[in-house]
Amino acid sequence: MADDKSNAAAYWKANVRLIAGCLFVWALVSYGFAILLRPLLSGIPIGGTDLGFWFAQQGSMLTFIVLIFFYAWKMNRLDEKYGLGE
Repeated sequence: MADDKSNAAAYWKANVRLIAGCLFVWALVSYGFAILLRPLLSGIPIGGTDLGFWFAQQGSMLTFIVLIFFYAWKMNRLDEKYGLGE
């Protein structure tokens, strides 16, 4: 019984760490690159526009989509590690 509780606690700790990491990356890209670093990135051309605009418009959305797939992949591995896989 105590082993199940420690296993569940370790699973949720790893899950929360994964969520926090994904949120950090998403905030860094969407807020940091798109807003705070926009003036620094404005001189770098990419796809006919500057890199700061690209991060503000497409980069944060594409990063969010990539993070969704990354989270699903990591959670499947985490589930298998703790014996909760399908």
